[in-house]
Parts: sequence; structure tokens; C-alpha cells
Amino acid sequence: MSAHRRIVLIAIVGALIISTSAPLVRLSGVSPATSALFRCAYAVPPMLVLAWLERRRFGPLPRRAVLMSWAAGVVFALDLLFWHHAIAYVGAGLATVLGNLQVFIVAFAAWALFGERPSTRLMVGTPVVFAGVVLISGVFDSAAYGSDPMLGVAAGIATSLSYAAYLLLLKGGSDRAAGPLAHATVVATVAIAALSPVFGGADLMPSWPAHGWLVLLALGPQVVGWSLITYSLPRQPAALTALLLLVQPMSTVAISTLVLGERPSVLQLAGCAVVVVGVLYGSRRPPARASAEKVPSDDGRVSSARSGPA
Repeated sequence: MSAHRRIVLIAIVGALIISTSAPLVRLSGVSPATSALFRCAYAVPPMLVLAWLERRRFGPLPRRAVLMSWAAGVVFALDLLFWHHAIAYVGAGLATVLGNLQVFIVAFAAWALFGERPSTRLMVGTPVVFAGVVLISGVFDSAAYGSDPMLGVAAGIATSLSYAAYLLLLKGGSDRAAGPLAHATVVATVAIAALSPVFGGADLMPSWPAHGWLVLLALGPQVVGWSLITYSLPRQPAALTALLLLVQPMSTVAISTLVLGERPSVLQLAGCAVVVVGVLYGSRRPPARASAEKVPSDDGRVSSARSGPA
């Protein structure tokens, strides 16, 4: 298996693990601020161990990488707080679809920051995606699923903005995985604790079985899933990583339907399909136009190469 395919596979596996996040939040039955706080707090000890092992092998993180990881932790705190509220408003499946609009935000931002120029299809796909968002919001649907679909959409869009900033900060900081993620997770834990009163407050002593679901949320999606994603981020174009993360919302919709019994309306499911089609079309480069992109060599270093579709 080539180094590029191996990196893509790692990203896909990470996205599949992360796709269990929203269902685990719902299963825990705690408030949004509580689930956000404990998914980070419980992840800190194993992340510090992984970061220590990485430091022993490669040495300390550069100062720039540390600072960017701290900034990533702050926006990740906002990402989780907004997203966990979206889950409460519109359900795990739809909230995860809404939270992954970052594909377009990342593509445009990566163009400005890293010179990864997106194709013109992105411009065509953008209004298509937001048409799907309108359908998910239930504005034209009396049978819309969720306690407050409109608030769910607002929280989902805020999630996407925070999520995009988080991905870009991690991509631009360092090509390591454990160290940056450990720094970001510690900062996110502190930031969530500080911001939780603004987001409804956090229960510092949730009961069982809530604790069990929160531990699983922290060790699975937060530690294993995000470690794989963080490893893959600097080794492929940002827009490709965001596209691969679309595995997450589609898997979450399926899990939420089978495990949680969520039943979005026909129009909302149509909105999900429209979002996915728009993102797939908008994020794909035309086959006839080869472009320069960064790909990893077998030793893990990033180099420039020519390629076709992203």
C-alpha cells in the first residue's frame, strides 16, 4: 500500500470512530455542557501519555506548534459546546450533518492560507449545500424532527465555523499527532469549564451509566479517533481531509436511526442528501485539471507532487 493510500485509510478509520460521538452524547443523557466537558477531561490522561511517548521520540514541540495547539483548543471548546447543543435541538444524525459544513469553509480558508486553490465546482456546490441546510432546518416542514430545528441549524453552522478553524490550526501547527492534540484537549477542557455557565452549565457529578458513556466518548472518538485524524491532517490537502470526514455524518445518521430510533422527516433526509451531493461535487477537482498538492513520501515527509482529482 502506498503512503498516500495509507494516510487516506487512517483518515477514514478516524472519521468512522468519530461518527459514534453524537450517539454517545445522546446515550449519556447529560446536558450539552456536561458531555462536552467530560469528553475532554477524561481524554486528558491518555493523551498526555501519548504526548510524552511522542516527545521522547521526537523531542519537544516547537513553540509555534504549541501556541497554535492552544488556539485550536479554544475553538475546539466552542465547537463542542455549539455541537452538543445542536444534538439536543435536532438529534444526533442531523446535528452531525450540519456540523460538517466545514468542508466548504476549510476549502476557501486553505486557499487563502496554504495556497490550496479549490476548483470552480466549489462555487457551484455552495448554494446547493445551503439549500440542503434550509431543508434540514424544517422551515418548510411541519413534520421536522427535533425539539427546535431552527436553533439546531444555527448551532450547527456555529459548529462548522469553529470546526473549520480547529482543523486549519492543527494542520498549520505541526505534523505530529499526539502532542498537538494533547495541548488542544487540555486547553479545551479548561475553556469548556470556563464557558459552561454561558452554555447552560455543566454537572460536575453525573451519575452512572452516564459516566460510562462519557468515558467511552472520551477514549474512543476523542483519543483514538482524533489521534488518527490529527496524524493525517498535515499529510494531505486540507480540502481532502474535510471531504473524507463526510464519512462521519453519514455513518452517524445510520447509527442514530438504528440505535437511537431517530426519524428525521422526508424533507430533512432529502436535505442531508442535498448537502452530501453538494459537498461531493464542490470538493472534487475536475479530472482534466491536474494540480500540485502535498503528498507524503514513504518516510512521512510532505513533498509536492502532481495529481488529478483530489
